[in-house]
Amino acid sequence: MVSYVSLLLYGVGGIVVAGMALLVAFQEKLVYVPVLPGLTKSYPITPARLRLIYEDVWLRSSDGVRLHAWFIKLFPDCRGPTVLFFQENAGNIAHRLEMVRIMLQRLQCNVFMLSYRGYGASDGYPSQHGIIDDAQTALDHLSQRTDIDTNRIVVFGRSLGGAVGAVLTKNNPDKVAALILENTFTSILDMAGVLLPFLKWFIGGPGTKGPKILNFLVRSPWSTIDVIGQVKQPVLFLSGLQDEMVPPSHMQMLYAKAAAHNRQCLFVEFPTGMHMDTWLAGGDHYWRTIQQFFEQHVPEKKENESSQNGRAAADRSSL
Repeated sequence: MVSYVSLLLYGVGGIVVAGMALLVAFQEKLVYVPVLPGLTKSYPITPARLRLIYEDVWLRSSDGVRLHAWFIKLFPDCRGPTVLFFQENAGNIAHRLEMVRIMLQRLQCNVFMLSYRGYGASDGYPSQHGIIDDAQTALDHLSQRTDIDTNRIVVFGRSLGGAVGAVLTKNNPDKVAALILENTFTSILDMAGVLLPFLKWFIGGPGTKGPKILNFLVRSPWSTIDVIGQVKQPVLFLSGLQDEMVPPSHMQMLYAKAAAHNRQCLFVEFPTGMHMDTWLAGGDHYWRTIQQFFEQHVPEKKENESSQNGRAAADRSSL
């Protein structure tokens, strides 16, 4: 007769095998969702619908993938900060346009919205390595433009976009002036147990319990907790305490890791903010927080101010 111990072992073995099968077969579909249920991959609207000044930008990643982006300007000659915007894992950049429209108005900035490979009008298929490459391609493009102040490039990422932004910011201390993370996870390894609770004993980051024997199968670990402590630029953490997707504790852990190595970190909570609507629930407080962060860490260049003052003095002397 089969013992209860044997049945238990068979059961655990079955869970492990099932978990392995799920990870191998479907993990990209769980992490990357370019097409929302009932919708198509194409953009439902463009910035023109919201009467925004924009440019269609086509880029080529280092591995040859054709990428699409929108560069949206507050006005044609705007020299304010330029926000390099990285979206969440689901949908495409068109679904973020209303938030970006308000961002332009409230922050007096430009916004560069990149479609990851496999998203929107970009070719290819999403992966961690590929999206990191895409982000670098977008930053390199911005850094070479002559119509913006390249010393005032700020990376903004929400959820998956925060993981993308953290890697890009760490890798480019000379090109990125500051980083903003909103409702970002510590790692996909930690999120596996949140999304699929039966996996939490087999997959997880350094702070989780269990043997974590399936970690090696995760192709897109996005371990932000291991990256954020290496970021030297100023970092603003925006946390919605009603986040129904990423536990707010993830943002607290990211902040603690960053602040231990970087004194230019600020953590701000929004009591009613959920995963996608913290910017809306936070209202004026949300936008003033970012505006003050910009004023402190990405101000206008002093040489511009001094040159303007010099011209003003010359004008007064000629009166």
